[in-house]
Amino acid sequence: MIRVTQLHKQFRSPVPKEGAFKGLRGLFSREVRVKEAVRDVSFTIQPGEFVGYIGPNGAGKSTTIKMLAGILHPTSGEVSIGGLNPHRSRRQVARKLGVLFGQRTQLWWDLPVKDSYEILAAMYGIPQERAKTRLAMLRELLQLGEFYETPVRKLSLGQRMRADLAAALLHDPDILFLDEPTIGLDLIAKRNIRSFLREINTELGKTILLTTHDMDDIEQLCSRVMVINNGELGFDGSISELRKRIGLPSVLQVKYRKDSLPDEDGILHIQNSTDSALRCARSDGDAYTFECDRERLSAMEALRMLESLGAIVDVHMEEPHFEDIIHRVY
Repeated sequence: MIRVTQLHKQFRSPVPKEGAFKGLRGLFSREVRVKEAVRDVSFTIQPGEFVGYIGPNGAGKSTTIKMLAGILHPTSGEVSIGGLNPHRSRRQVARKLGVLFGQRTQLWWDLPVKDSYEILAAMYGIPQERAKTRLAMLRELLQLGEFYETPVRKLSLGQRMRADLAAALLHDPDILFLDEPTIGLDLIAKRNIRSFLREINTELGKTILLTTHDMDDIEQLCSRVMVINNGELGFDGSISELRKRIGLPSVLQVKYRKDSLPDEDGILHIQNSTDSALRCARSDGDAYTFECDRERLSAMEALRMLESLGAIVDVHMEEPHFEDIIHRVY
């Protein structure tokens, strides 16, 4: 569905001159600063995949999305959307794509929401009956009825995001590029947007490429994650594979019966044993926190070792938070 091969993008900007007659000197001698925003990025996305594309600010996420959508032309490399080049076949590719930039809207600011949809339907050449049917479905799915005739400038951020999603889906594209679709939304609005995106991916089979700084979006929605930093793709795989690669330990919080608390020698024996993957991070009365390397030690093996130290009353296991994993990648 989407194929990217050795994609590069450079931005060139003039370096301003300093000192006397700087304007005049700039006419005869121009120094140029080159910023490489994307370097040698290659990946393939299959039909129906929900892929997260993440990285710090300035990493190259939005630049990549704009090249995929045909908004920016790559310095070198190839992009294929459904077998078509988005720069040489812009009209055909535009019909396959729905694009949403969370900080920008494609709706007309002073017009009611429904009027924007009528304009977009005419731009895409959607027959009137098909547009009517499509809008009725989107209106129900995204609960647009409460603000359908309201000018866009009067919408809340959550309402505008739902309206923009409907606009991106109006021509029934196969692929969605979403750049920060939940930025600035409250918890309820985020939950509604995530629920809708999950539904159109699983029920309608839409292929979705999502860029976001909200790690909950990635963990709850994406089956695959790509990490870009300094313009280069550093990881491409599942979230579980990313967890394994970073190697952050699982945390076991164990409470022992007061009359059978572990002694220090027993804890040291476990921590100092050959190839030990279990260590005591801290203790507080009868509660102990252990860190476990799940690549080397299964949960059941860890529990058996902890039971050998004393009678366990309660145990709770936590996987490392996804945000901690991503900070390690950056």
